[in-house]
Amino acid sequence: MANKTFTAIIHKEEDMYVAQCPEVGTVDQGETTEEAIANLKEATQLYLEASPLPNASPRLIITFDITYT
Repeated sequence: MANKTFTAIIHKEEDMYVAQCPEVGTVDQGETTEEAIANLKEATQLYLEASPLPNASPRLIITFDITYT
């Protein structure tokens, strides 16, 4: 069994936290950030058991600032 590190992007929508794994495309939610991450881990693991990832280079995630009105 392979071990790999993934990214979780979390944001709040109304009364739930939504967690997304950009490397795989899985999304899940929870009432807390911890629950959302736990649910995302489970969803991602189940997805990868059915559809393993091809060997690919890691994605680069950056942040940037913009000015808008």
